[in-house]
Amino acid sequence: MENEYIVEAKSGLNITVTKGDLIEIIDIAGQQVVDFFSVNQKNPKEFLSAGVTIDCNESLKVSEGDSLYTNCYNKMFTIIEDDVKEHDLLHPCCRPEMYDFFYKTGKGHSSCLANINESLTEIFDIRKEEITPFNIFMYTKILPNGKISVEPPKSKAGDKIVLLAEMDVLLAVAACSVSESDCNGGECTPIKIVVKN
Repeated sequence: MENEYIVEAKSGLNITVTKGDLIEIIDIAGQQVVDFFSVNQKNPKEFLSAGVTIDCNESLKVSEGDSLYTNCYNKMFTIIEDDVKEHDLLHPCCRPEMYDFFYKTGKGHSSCLANINESLTEIFDIRKEEITPFNIFMYTKILPNGKISVEPPKSKAGDKIVLLAEMDVLLAVAACSVSESDCNGGECTPIKIVVKN
């Protein structure tokens, strides 16, 4: 069976996924970042951890064959297919304070933190003060001096990444809301998610 979902620009949604399902995240227009987060259906205190994923892979970058891990050091997803091979594990979800810090645009601005928390709250009575998701298609260049630079994503229209669910999870996913920088190529657009079981 196959289910398709559209995450509209600057919005989020939740999707229930079962162990063994394949999750395709597709960049419809190109250069759109996806803030990808999830929690264990059976234990919402266990969630996707970018820091643990870096630790377990011993790398700041992940692609085909690598896995994404939880805060409990359990495997949550394995990357099966990856057209772009350039994603980010460093940046937290955008939030009003971030927009104020960099752009003075925080008041009333949609944000991935709010969109993901809204998706979590619909199913579980939980909210997180800070989330560092798997930022799919986000291109963060690490410079020789240790500084980082957010560049336009390398994803083109139709590019996708495919993940295998290694446990039963609730996805809480947002189409990134940053239009003020090169993060989404300067324009926010929808994404498509296809779940195959």
